[in-house]
Amino acid sequence: HSKRDRPVVNIYYETGSKMTDAHTHNLQATDAIVNLPPRQAREWLDAHPHGLASIGIHPWDDASEQDFDLLEQLAHHPRVAAIGESGLDTLRGPSIERQEALFEQQALLAEKVGKPMIIHCVKAWDRLLAIKRRVNPTHPWMIHGFRGKPQLARQLLDAGFYISLGQHFNPDTLAHIPSHRLLVETDESTLPVASIMETIASRHPSMPSVKENLSRFLNEKSVKSSNI
Repeated sequence: HSKRDRPVVNIYYETGSKMTDAHTHNLQATDAIVNLPPRQAREWLDAHPHGLASIGIHPWDDASEQDFDLLEQLAHHPRVAAIGESGLDTLRGPSIERQEALFEQQALLAEKVGKPMIIHCVKAWDRLLAIKRRVNPTHPWMIHGFRGKPQLARQLLDAGFYISLGQHFNPDTLAHIPSHRLLVETDESTLPVASIMETIASRHPSMPSVKENLSRFLNEKSVKSSNI
């Protein structure tokens, strides 16, 4: 592999493998993948030389061609660990057709640069699964802030997704998420990630090493499935 093929592996371990929070909007977090829109990313990366970021166009935003060009440039940055959050939301944002087009563009970009995706999805699960089948990614996709029921969780797990839980989640679903596919996040919560982890650990039958799972999510080839 060339250095460009595997930049995140080296950078991840250089940061001390201390990352536990898979997704946050807290720009001061040091133990997290910090979510950034493209126009904010360069300044943050320059100001945080040891930080890891995810960069993407949120489904609520009807981004310009300039925004996507900037995302494409920044996607190669060695401390951009993932593409996102991006996705689909039928309750807010531009038309679902526009969202699908932007999301698929970002999914193809993630494959091009060899990085995983962090996904926001609201009431568009069939559309999301259809795009995943079409793109057939070789790097993993993660659903952030999942609050759905066990049946939906099983459907997503069968399709190869990681599932990330935050402060609010469906307790009935937790037992259905295998320990190696579970991630934890703060998102916009003011609680420390350790508190969220404690709540999840008290309810999960075999709480995983979140650090190991996040490292695997950032660096592995995708979990393949016979269903996709």
